[in-house]
This record gives sequence, structure tokens and C-alpha cells, in this order.
Amino acid sequence: MLDSTFTGLVTGLTLIVAIGAQNAYVLRQGLARDHVGIVVAICTVSDVILIVAGVSGIGTIVEKAPWAIDVVRWFGVAFLTWYGVSTLLRARRAEALHAAHGGSTGRRGIALRALALTWLNPHVYLDTVLLLGSIANHEGPTGRWWFALGACVASTLWFCGLGYGARLAGRVLASPRAWQVLDVLIGLTMLAIAAKLATG
Repeated sequence: MLDSTFTGLVTGLTLIVAIGAQNAYVLRQGLARDHVGIVVAICTVSDVILIVAGVSGIGTIVEKAPWAIDVVRWFGVAFLTWYGVSTLLRARRAEALHAAHGGSTGRRGIALRALALTWLNPHVYLDTVLLLGSIANHEGPTGRWWFALGACVASTLWFCGLGYGARLAGRVLASPRAWQVLDVLIGLTMLAIAAKLATG
């Protein structure tokens, strides 16, 4: 029981701790202290749903319908390209960037972006549904659910830590120039991921 849970925790952290579109967005919202709870909740709940789906055997269905991943991939390419370009354009307006105040996007817009960056990312399905689901099945009928619990705890810890822990770097990013650099890095990351998806 504990072995399976620990394995799920470590495996989940290994897969989720990477610079990607979702993590970059959570980090930025955490630094800006802008509706962090909503973003963290959406990312965490989405991960839990996908992990449970993978352990339940949905991964097998996805494997037999590769066209579904292709559809998600191209939607993801379009969205990441749009988001990357808009972030780079936003970086040109230094006066609009403030670490301690909310942005002008609004709660609904922020929630929709968090949902899009999660559900339109094919890597999320590959990591949580297919990979974690496959590994969990090696833990046996009972052990796989303890594995799933560990993976869900890993996602919860990561997103909460990233979202709420980001404010500790608020002083470093207190100047508009620092936010410009951050937005440029995030924008380029989004475009790089979009290019990788398009050619992968």
C-alpha cells in the first residue's frame, strides 16, 4: 500500500515538474497573485480526473483512437501560438505589468486559459492517462489505486507549491523590466512548445 502510494508520488512529481505551458501559466499567475486559487484548483482537479481516467483504463481507449490525440494536438498548437504571441506583445507594455496586483483579464478569462492550457495539451494525456495509467497497472488491482492516490497528491503539492510559493519571488520581479523578461521567456516557451507539437 505505502510502496504503491510512494511510487505514484515520485512518478507523478517526475512527470509534472517540468517547464511547460501549464506550469508557466501557474507560475505567472502566482507571481502576479491574480486568481491563484482558481488556477491551482483547475489544474489540480483536471490532473486528478486524468489520472483516475488513466488508472481506470481509459488509456487503452485513447491508444486505439490516435486521431483524438491529433485533434487535441492541433487545437493545442493554435492556442499556444496565440497565447505565446499575445504574451510577447504584452511584454512591450512595461507599465501594464505589476506583480502585486491582478491583471485585467478577469476571473472567467483566467479560468478559460487554465482549462485550455490543461485540456488542449496532448502531453497531459500522454503523461497522465497513458503513462501513469500503464505504470499503475503494474501495481496490481488494489495497488494501482494507491499509486493513483500518490500521483494525485503529487499534482496537488506541485500546483499549490508553484502557485502560492511563487509570491516569494515577488520582490525579485517587482520592477516592470523583470516582468517584461518573464513574459518574453513565457511567450518564447509557449511558441517553442507549439512548434514542437506541430512537428512532433
